[in-house]
Amino acid sequence: MFPLFWRIFLSIWLAMAVTVVASNLATRMLLDREREAIERQAGLRDLAEEAIAIREAGDRSAAWRFLRDEGERLELFLVLLEQDENDGKLPSFIRDRMKSGWYPQKPAVLDVGGDYRLVAWPRVQGAGWLNPRFFRAIELGLALLMISLACWWIARMVSRPLRHMETTARAIAGGDNSLRVSDKIAQRRDEVGQLATAFNAMTEQLCSLLDRQKHLLRDISHDLRTPLTRQRIAIELANEAGADEELMASILRQNERLETMTGQILTLYRVTEAGGNIEREPLRLVHVVNQVLTDAADYAEHQGVDCKLVVSPESSRASVLGDEGLLQRAIDNILQNALDHTPPGRAVHLAVTVADDLLSLTVDDEGPGVADEMIGQLFEPFFRADKSRGGKGWGLGLAIARDIVAAHDGVIAAAAGEHGGLRVTLRLPVFFGGG
Repeated sequence: MFPLFWRIFLSIWLAMAVTVVASNLATRMLLDREREAIERQAGLRDLAEEAIAIREAGDRSAAWRFLRDEGERLELFLVLLEQDENDGKLPSFIRDRMKSGWYPQKPAVLDVGGDYRLVAWPRVQGAGWLNPRFFRAIELGLALLMISLACWWIARMVSRPLRHMETTARAIAGGDNSLRVSDKIAQRRDEVGQLATAFNAMTEQLCSLLDRQKHLLRDISHDLRTPLTRQRIAIELANEAGADEELMASILRQNERLETMTGQILTLYRVTEAGGNIEREPLRLVHVVNQVLTDAADYAEHQGVDCKLVVSPESSRASVLGDEGLLQRAIDNILQNALDHTPPGRAVHLAVTVADDLLSLTVDDEGPGVADEMIGQLFEPFFRADKSRGGKGWGLGLAIARDIVAAHDGVIAAAAGEHGGLRVTLRLPVFFGGG
């Protein structure tokens, strides 16, 4: 394992080291080229030979004035030295540059003949051959480039696998339990690879637990149906034989509740397993809603609750593509939940509208409502918001509705209603292939 800390540390350290080396090399190369350009300047060697001739003629002052005048013309300082002559005639900063093996900005030195050398440097005091700001700009530019590349590589190395894991986690949360973090990331020998391996192991464990839970509920529900049916028959026979009618009626109601629960669990499992692979046909959603209201009329009357339906003209002609029985079950579960939590004398408001190629059904009740922190859990199996809506059932109705709507490529959501209760909104894509 090569820890991510050391990868980041060494990457930045190497980037800075390469920056220093590269900037020094670039600076030396530019300075050498500048010095060579001065040494190759046309006529400089001829000037040196002419100054030597004047000096050997015995007039050192004339040779010095000649080099001064020519240097002013060329914007250079020119000093002629004999080979065995020390550098005392040169300024101290020029001597330091000539003697130092590390100083990159050195004067140009031309060997003229066998006994003389000509030293030349710019007339700008202490500036070297090029403006120091130019070299600083080069060094800063190289530093910025190298460090930017190192930071980009580090950011890419860290962010890409994390973004991949985030996308995978979102997809798994959306229901695709087959996804895992790629082997390329999981096999990395650093903390990111360890995180990916742990993530995959955690996902495998959670998916295994969920599968076992689903199968357990399915098996229990399936196994309960037969004894419950036999129990109901026995209750009916006992009732016919003259058993206490009130007791038998109470036992029969509990039996029916258990049968209903097992049926809902099996429906939930069937819809979850089928996913989007359900039989579909064009349906008028308004017709399905009216059928559900007709079937629920007696129960609503018994509860003392009115059901008010408003249908927009466009939605009355719009169709969806789906399974009529499943959609009826989903809408019935939503309506049943609203009826169970609406006090007598109040109403449940239903509205069917169409917008943006989506057909919407909104169900508003006038019950006690649901706390904001619990709204997101209403569609989870067996969840009951008892603190705010102490109703009936087992918390399966809205979970079944959610899976049925998802199987029809729709969405379902809950929010606080306009009448103080809960609003459940179901949206399905409009079918344009026919009515």
